[in-house]
Amino acid sequence: MDDSSIARDRKHDPSTAAPPRIAQDSNNDHRHIAIIGSGSGAFAAAIRAAEAGARVTLIESGDIIGGTCVNVGCVPSKIQIRAAELAQHQRHNPFDALANRAPMIDRPRLQRQQQARVEELREAKYQSILDDNPAITLRRGRARFEDAHTLIVTAQDGTEARLAADRILIATGASPTMPPIPGLPGTPYWTSDDAVFSAEAPAHLIVIGASVVAVEQAQAFRRLGSEVTVLARSTLLSRDDPALGEGLAAAFRAEGIDVREHTQARAVRFEAGQFILDTDDGPIQGDRLLVAAGRTPNTRDLALDKVGVTTDESGAIAVDTALRTRAESIYATGDCTTLPQFVYVAAAGGTRAAINMTGGEAKLDLSAMPAVIFTDPQVATVGLDERQAKARGLDVETRTLGLEHVPRALANFETRGFVKLVAEAGSHRLLGAQILAPEAGEMIQTAVLAVHHGMSVEALGDLLFPYLVHVEALKLCAQTFTQDVEQLSCCAG
Repeated sequence: MDDSSIARDRKHDPSTAAPPRIAQDSNNDHRHIAIIGSGSGAFAAAIRAAEAGARVTLIESGDIIGGTCVNVGCVPSKIQIRAAELAQHQRHNPFDALANRAPMIDRPRLQRQQQARVEELREAKYQSILDDNPAITLRRGRARFEDAHTLIVTAQDGTEARLAADRILIATGASPTMPPIPGLPGTPYWTSDDAVFSAEAPAHLIVIGASVVAVEQAQAFRRLGSEVTVLARSTLLSRDDPALGEGLAAAFRAEGIDVREHTQARAVRFEAGQFILDTDDGPIQGDRLLVAAGRTPNTRDLALDKVGVTTDESGAIAVDTALRTRAESIYATGDCTTLPQFVYVAAAGGTRAAINMTGGEAKLDLSAMPAVIFTDPQVATVGLDERQAKARGLDVETRTLGLEHVPRALANFETRGFVKLVAEAGSHRLLGAQILAPEAGEMIQTAVLAVHHGMSVEALGDLLFPYLVHVEALKLCAQTFTQDVEQLSCCAG
C-alpha cells in the first residue's frame, strides 16, 4: 500500500467515475458484520451495511463513541481556531478606520462552549443513529482476533466473549505518537487531545512538531495569549511543497511565534512547574509542552498476526483500493490504515468497505484528494506537487501567482500567500495545486474538480468565476500559463 504522501496523488481509476454498485444480495438479510471502533469510518460503514440488509455490531473499547474527529479533533479544534482568529482580528486588523484593542478571552467559558457543541454533535450524529437503527448494535469492550471470522471481546470487568461475524471491519483509529525523548515519560506534557480543551493560557507553550496539528495548535495558542515556540525537526510542513512551509513560517514569525527549524529536543525535564528542553539550539524553558509529532495506528492489541493482516513499521494496516486487507474476510479503513489520516477519507473508506462486504463493488479513489490545514493563512493542496510529479518522471510546467495579483486579496488588504499550479508539459493537464491563502480551504475544491476531470489549465482559466472572491486566484494563476495577468483588466475573461 502506498504511503499517505503518494496515496493522495494516485492516478484516477476510471472505475470509480460511476456510482458504486450497492449490494442487492438476499444473503445480506442474514449477514453479520462486526466493526471494531465507533468513529466516522466505523459509523459510515455501519449505516451503509445496514442499508444493504446486514446486521451490524459496533465494538467500542472506550467510554465515548464518535472517534477522534467529533470528540478531540476536527470539531473542538476548529472552534478553538475560530475563536483565536476572532481574537486576532480584535488585536490586529488591516483597516485604518478600525481601532485595534486587546481581546478579553475567557478560556474556561470557551472550553465549556466547545464541550457543549461536541456533545451536541456526538448525540446528533452518532448516538441517535444507534437509537434509531435496530440493525446496528453497540457492544462495549476491547476486541482481538481469534480467527478471520471470530473476535474475542473483553469487557471492562475482564469477562471475555466470542463474537462471530461474516465480515469484519477494523476502524480503530490512531493515538498521539510519543517520540523517544529522554525524560519525556512521566512529565505532565500535553498531547493534542489535551491541548484542544485547555481552560488555561500558558505563559509559554513549547510545541514539538511541524505538521498539521502542531502548526494549528501553535497559532491558536499564540492568538489566545501565549508565547509559543515551535521545534521542527526539519521545516514546517516538510512533506509538502517547500514554499508552503516557508510562507507559513514567515506568517508565524510575523505574529511573534518563535519557529525553530532543524531543531530537536534531546532531553526533557520538568522542574518547579517548568519544562526545560535541551535542544540543538540550546535550552528552552516553558510552562507547558505540547507533543504533536503525528499519530500512531491503534492496532497493536488486535492480534493481527493470527489472521494474516499485514501492517507497516508504524502498525498501519495495508489495504487495497477496495479496503481489503490480506485476509479475505477482513477490511479496514481510517487512521489505523496506510490511508491518509483525514476523517473524510476514513468515512469514504467505510462506506466503500461496507458496499464490498455486502456483495457490491466499490473502490476508493484518492487521485484528487484535498487536504487543508486551518492556520492563517490556510494551506490547501490537491494532487501532485512539483517534486512528486518529477519523481514520477513527468515533465511539468508550473506557475505561481502571489495574492497581490488577486483583487479580493487586495480589497481585504490581505496579500500574504500564493497559488501554485502544476501542469503536465505539452497537454497542460492540471496535475495539482498548492495554495497558501486566507481562504485556501474554500478555494481548493475547485482545483479538486479540475484535477478529477483532467482539465487543462486553459480550460480552467476560461471558466467564469465570480468577482470578487478568493477562488478567482485559481483562474488567474491558470491564465499565467499563456498570459501576463498584470496586463489584464479587473475581472478579465
